[in-house]
Amino acid sequence: MKNWKIIGLILIILLAVVSVSGCIGDDSSSDTTSISADALNITEDGTYDSKEEVAAYIDEYHKLPSNYITKSEAKALGWHGGSVEKYAPGKCIGGDIFSNRQSILPIGHEYKECDIDTLGADSRGPKRIVFSTDDYEVYYTGDHYASFEHLT
Repeated sequence: MKNWKIIGLILIILLAVVSVSGCIGDDSSSDTTSISADALNITEDGTYDSKEEVAAYIDEYHKLPSNYITKSEAKALGWHGGSVEKYAPGKCIGGDIFSNRQSILPIGHEYKECDIDTLGADSRGPKRIVFSTDDYEVYYTGDHYASFEHLT
């Protein structure tokens, strides 16, 4: 009788372990932050420069908001680096190619980058969003490309 209790206890423990391990499987969405354009009230003609808003905008419209201009567009206005505010009020730098030279992001994609949290700022700062132009996967770096967070 004592053996049956031990066997029953072992079966219960095994069942519990199997149940828990089934819940811990590889969930690739756990390392991404899904951001909804609807939840943030993102519109195609809006002005955005925060991490969440720009990521949601790219996810929804597959492009940058219209308040972003490329470095060459900014240079045509007299910009030579740093804050673009003096040369293009209400604009941010974005839309240039990100080369992914260190292969930190998945290879085989073309990427574009944009500044984050720079509207009206005195500098461009370290925050960037980088997104692929084919599947619109969005990545954020708060440390000027040293590390990335997958957003969408």
